[in-house]
Amino acid sequence: MKLIILQEKLKKGINFIERISSRSLTLPILNNVLISTEKNFLNLATTDLEIGIRWWGLTKIEKQGKTTVPARLLSGFINLLPNKKIDLETKNNDLFLSCENHQTQIKGISADEFPIIPKIEEGETISINSKDLCKGINQIVDIAVPSITKPEISGLLFFLEGKQITLVATDSFRLGEKKIFLKKKPSSQKEISIIIPQKAAKEITNIFSEVDKELKIYFSPNQIMFELGMEETPHPEIQLISRLIEGEYPNYQEIIPKKNTTQIILEKDDFLNQIKSASLFSGKVNEVKVKVDPKKKEIEIFSQNPEVGEYKSSVPGKIKGEACEVSFNHRFLMDGLTSIRSAEVSFELNKDSGPGVLKPIGDESYVYVVMPIKGS
Repeated sequence: MKLIILQEKLKKGINFIERISSRSLTLPILNNVLISTEKNFLNLATTDLEIGIRWWGLTKIEKQGKTTVPARLLSGFINLLPNKKIDLETKNNDLFLSCENHQTQIKGISADEFPIIPKIEEGETISINSKDLCKGINQIVDIAVPSITKPEISGLLFFLEGKQITLVATDSFRLGEKKIFLKKKPSSQKEISIIIPQKAAKEITNIFSEVDKELKIYFSPNQIMFELGMEETPHPEIQLISRLIEGEYPNYQEIIPKKNTTQIILEKDDFLNQIKSASLFSGKVNEVKVKVDPKKKEIEIFSQNPEVGEYKSSVPGKIKGEACEVSFNHRFLMDGLTSIRSAEVSFELNKDSGPGVLKPIGDESYVYVVMPIKGS
């Protein structure tokens, strides 16, 4: 293999893909990036056997070839080079790079040992704006938690129906649901319900959140692929492929209350700051009490810790419904409020033991449900 490429372009590609390379002692090849050429394209690829990322860059190829070298070592070296032309060449499996007065030789491993990253060439396909998808994922992705007993909740539910994608995550104590509406109706009317691993969902936002372009999503029974095209050619620039979590996602809609006994409209930032203050005195169980008094047109927030002291404050709001007093985990409340973008928030309660619901005012696409701390 022999080629010439600009440092800026190679840096862009290696920065996309090196995050997936794993530090594996049992399979050293997973530490490496596969470097190969395809006609006029340089291709970089990494995998941890669950997720695979490919990047292509259009460049001048003098001789075709392929090898693998340690991804983090290559990334570290490329990032330190000036933005000049890099001559890249392989001899046996070793990689030789030169850029102005910088020269290096990196020991490689045969490309034949690199795991095959599967391709999804048939199946359902949709297009979605990359920023819309990443914003939606970011609102719920941190809710999911690894679970051996319930592997289904280790990931995000991705449900496609018509022109609507519904994303859901839960850890059994709270739940987030985000709806995203597609500009174009999918060619197929088939409903799709899959579970994407949390790690893959986070990588989607890491890679595609800064891009405001159409993102193609390809579905297969066991995998999903996200593809971003190049500007100068119809060839793909980045592909992220992930295995799916097997199993059926819980019937989460039963958890979302269909009605409430109390509704409070609050300024989000004020409410969030009061909860943060109360968290300093919440004790080991993170408990913060919320007391609603419709007559006072405010909610009281209270927390106490015998070793530290106690906190009490009030937040003005528009209240409809019954008086009640409910305890919540302050961290769950803060996470829900932080994920909401609107200036005002609707906080819906269901007496003293029902779940609380947070909704942004003016945006019906997002719902956050948090279970109360009972018996307090």
